[in-house]
Amino acid sequence: MTAAPVPGTLFGVGLGPGDPELITLRAARLIAAAPVVAYPALAGAPSFARAIAADLIPAGAREIAMDVPMTPDRAPAQAAYDTGAARIAQALEAGQDVVCLCEGDPFFYGSFMYLFARLSSRFRVEVVPGVTSVTACAARAGLPLAARNARLAILPGPLPETELRARIAEADSLAIMKVGRHLPKIRDVLEALGLTGRAVYVERATTAQEVILPLAEAPEAAPYFSMILVTKGDDPWL
Repeated sequence: MTAAPVPGTLFGVGLGPGDPELITLRAARLIAAAPVVAYPALAGAPSFARAIAADLIPAGAREIAMDVPMTPDRAPAQAAYDTGAARIAQALEAGQDVVCLCEGDPFFYGSFMYLFARLSSRFRVEVVPGVTSVTACAARAGLPLAARNARLAILPGPLPETELRARIAEADSLAIMKVGRHLPKIRDVLEALGLTGRAVYVERATTAQEVILPLAEAPEAAPYFSMILVTKGDDPWL
C-alpha cells in the first residue's frame, strides 16, 4: 500500500510595493524554486503580484490565479478566497509546496491573511515579510515618519469622515492608505485641520508609474495604490 505523501508547505511571500528589486533574497529563492505559485488578481485584470515576481517564476511552475472582486460587499471576495484555498489545499495534500505571492507584506493589509485563516490549521505555513507600502512611500518621498516618541497612525481611507478626523487629530504623523475614491473626503478633512500644506501624495510608489506631489497639487482622481503622508509640527528627527 502506497503511503500518502507528506503535505507540502504553504509560503506566504511578501513582494514589496512594486519594484522587483525590493523582493527579499528569501522570497526570491522560494519563488524561483516553487512547483506551484498562487496569486490574487482583480477579476478580469492581470495580477499585479504576479507582474512583480514574473522574472522569478519557473517556466514549469503550476499557477493558481485567484480572481478577487473589489466590491464593498465582502461576500464575493470571501467566496474567491474559499475557492483559492481549496485549490491550494489540493496541491499541498499532494505533497507540493505552494508559494503564494502578496504585494507588500502578507500580514499588513495583505490578501494572504485570508488564505492563512483558511489553511493554517491544516497545513504548515510560513510567512515571509516584505517591504510595506508605508515604508516605501516614505522613502521615495524623502519624508521620515516617526522618531523618538512620535505617534505614527496608519489609517485606511474608507474610514467614516468623523472617525478619520478624530484619528488624524490624535497622531503626530500619518500614513493614509487605500486613498482611491476617498480622496475628496480625505482632502476635506486635512484642509479643515490645517494640514494640507504638510501632506504629500504618493501614487504607485517604486514603480515606473510613480507620482509624488504635495497634496495641493495631487490629481482629482486617485488609484487604489495611492497614499497620503502627513507630518505635524517641527520635524522630530532634527
